[in-house]
Amino acid sequence: MDIYFQGLTLGLAYVAPIGMQNLFVINSALTQSRLRALITALIVIFFDVTLAMACFFGIGLVIQKYAAVQMAVLFIGGLVVTYIGYGLIKSKVTELNDTAQTPGLISTIWQACVVTWFNAQAVIDGTMLLGAFKATMSHAQSLHFLFGVLSASCLWFTGLALVVSLAGNLITPRVLSAVNKICGAVIIIYGLKLLWHFVEMV
Repeated sequence: MDIYFQGLTLGLAYVAPIGMQNLFVINSALTQSRLRALITALIVIFFDVTLAMACFFGIGLVIQKYAAVQMAVLFIGGLVVTYIGYGLIKSKVTELNDTAQTPGLISTIWQACVVTWFNAQAVIDGTMLLGAFKATMSHAQSLHFLFGVLSASCLWFTGLALVVSLAGNLITPRVLSAVNKICGAVIIIYGLKLLWHFVEMV
């Protein structure tokens, strides 16, 4: 049980800082129905869990070993992430509050995939972080630890979607517009950072 709680606390510390995934869930909770926000959170959880498992079992080593793969992920991910941020900045509150403007399920899945899997730095950092712990544990212990990490992802993103959705009634359209622009700007910074790493590698 101690190993599980180690994984849980480490997982919470890993996902809690504001990042592209959190901004994606927050924006969904502010601009869409509570049910849709929870669905979005579950989609993000799916990609976060699969990324954590991939990192735990070493896919990040492929990116580290093959520069061409890392460069491709950085370039494509940087472009797509920047485009998502630009879309948030240009979006209008009236459109976001209109159910007809709610992104389709396929679009939501694609964007959740991008903000999770196209962040090469997160893949590498996750591999180093989780891999370091895995190296110190037996097989049985490592599975308990991984389950704790995965539980943290489920608790965090569903909790974040619910809290923001419940507080959303207190947020005016003006505040919502500002939040969208701030989220968009931060996401663009992430995208440009990925592109800058690509340029450095070139």
